[in-house]
Amino acid sequence: MAYRYQNTDWLPTSVKEVEALQWNSLDVILFSGDAYIDHPSFGIAVIGRLLQKIGLKVAIVPQPNWRDDLRDFKKLGKPNLFFGVSAGNMDSMVNHYTANLRKRSDDAYTPDGKAGFRPDYACSVYTSILKKMHPDVPVVIGGIEASLRRLCHYDYWSNSLKPSVLVESQADFLIYGMGEKPLLELAKKLKQGLLISEIKDLNQTAYLQPKTEILEIVRGWETIPLHSYEECLKDKILYAKNFKIFEVESNRMKAARLVEASGENLVVVNPQFGSYSQLEIDMSFDLPYTRLPHPRYEKKGNIPAYEMIKNSINIHRGCFGGCSFCTISAHQGKFVQSRSEESVLKEVNQLINTPGFKGTITDLGGPSANMYKMKGIDEKVCEKCKKPSCIFPKVCPNLKADHSPLINLYKKVESIKGVKHLFVGSGLRYDLIYGSKKEFLQKGKEYLKALVSKYVSGRLKVAPEHTSDNLLKLMRKPSFEMFKVFKKDFDAISNRAGKQQQLIPYFISSHPGSEITDMANLAAHTKELNYKLEQVQDFTPTPMTLATTIYYTGINPYTMEKVYTPKTKEEKLEQNSFFFWYKPEMKQIIRNKLTKIKRFDLLKKILE
Repeated sequence: MAYRYQNTDWLPTSVKEVEALQWNSLDVILFSGDAYIDHPSFGIAVIGRLLQKIGLKVAIVPQPNWRDDLRDFKKLGKPNLFFGVSAGNMDSMVNHYTANLRKRSDDAYTPDGKAGFRPDYACSVYTSILKKMHPDVPVVIGGIEASLRRLCHYDYWSNSLKPSVLVESQADFLIYGMGEKPLLELAKKLKQGLLISEIKDLNQTAYLQPKTEILEIVRGWETIPLHSYEECLKDKILYAKNFKIFEVESNRMKAARLVEASGENLVVVNPQFGSYSQLEIDMSFDLPYTRLPHPRYEKKGNIPAYEMIKNSINIHRGCFGGCSFCTISAHQGKFVQSRSEESVLKEVNQLINTPGFKGTITDLGGPSANMYKMKGIDEKVCEKCKKPSCIFPKVCPNLKADHSPLINLYKKVESIKGVKHLFVGSGLRYDLIYGSKKEFLQKGKEYLKALVSKYVSGRLKVAPEHTSDNLLKLMRKPSFEMFKVFKKDFDAISNRAGKQQQLIPYFISSHPGSEITDMANLAAHTKELNYKLEQVQDFTPTPMTLATTIYYTGINPYTMEKVYTPKTKEEKLEQNSFFFWYKPEMKQIIRNKLTKIKRFDLLKKILE
């Protein structure tokens, strides 16, 4: 039977709610660019519940109005320890603008999907307001926007190289990545009476230090100096070199401290924590979430982001795919960290008792569908590894790519009373199945058979991304030939199961390295496979990815070779048109372009 929650089951968001809890003061006040959804998929809820667990009084101010008299920033007063600021579950600029820099008309993290409830560069805007109001109160920034802007970075929306978000916002402290451990340590140190300016030895944090001060030696950490922000402004090659160091260090189990001069300050980025233990991951997911939006939104319409995930369960975090256009490893880490079966099953039982649940789990996955409990066979080998991917250009022989734990988990979840259907909605990494060692290959095929015959709700998402092998190498993705093998097996398993199911491939246009002939070949290959593509996107440069660095600098930081990148609106339209070769309005664009470059062979394959 579904539990009936009271308003006091959520963290407070107003003075009235604080008073209902009989609190005289608050220890931490959190500001977020998202609506407050008390669910483990939403960062601000995780942070709030975590601080609550150690006995702190925490309130959340969701989507504060930054354009009026700033009453939302004033209403709860000053916290005893610090203000916490996050732009939300997405970078605010990605949230606001399309790849063509058009303003979006909706926001999935706002009731009724309405746009306009958060500012551009929300992290800096919120922080600047708080620092002006309360200069004596520390402001700690975190979340994906702060995390991926912790060093100087290319910003597509202003077409400029921006300094660290610490410099722009003047925040006192930055927590990057999945921040439970550093946040708990920080809160404990502040509670003990330490000043935030005294905390220099905390992993997975960043701060500003005047150049005039001596940089302390901390715990024997190796320190790597980066080229300064000013040097990078003058020379894109130096920025590319910085990025390579950043990516290598962010994917190491035991990383170095990075130091980047910026103006009168040093941006100091301490190394990340090693992999969290299973107990630590479970603790984060086992906090007393209601799994529901705050009651303040009851009459304001559905929140699309919540509707999408409300019946899903996250079973691991991190991704060792290392795709060049993806930010997951830079934020969540390369090493996959999985929950225990007990923790997952506990959440399944909570979901069953959540109001409105009708028996269907829409996803049991994570950043990928099939990396659960996969890790190094010998972790001492992993400690020395500097590679951004464990599966490109081939699956690492030290990776325990065993699908057995996932098969067992599916069986246990679907056996729970109240679960009528279990589906997997996360994107599948088929190269983990076909590229694994012989000892794991059979289990991989068993997993694929079980997945396709039982756990697909009619459509399965995969991301081949392109058909050009040269471009796929730049993306750190497997050959398209492997996708063809996978599609053949998917169709065969579906047919044997008596199911009519679709494989939905995702593709990208205008990615660095993508030539018109690559897009034309993509159209020809997908036409041959009887695809009329739906899930496509134009490449959007997001902070701190390899692909964005290539886009900005024009070179590959690992080879220092020049790479062509389509940038103009005309180039992007031409590339994108090949996805839709079957539409009359696109056929003339394709015909004109291929005629101009005299590729009549490709023209014939696509349009005849």
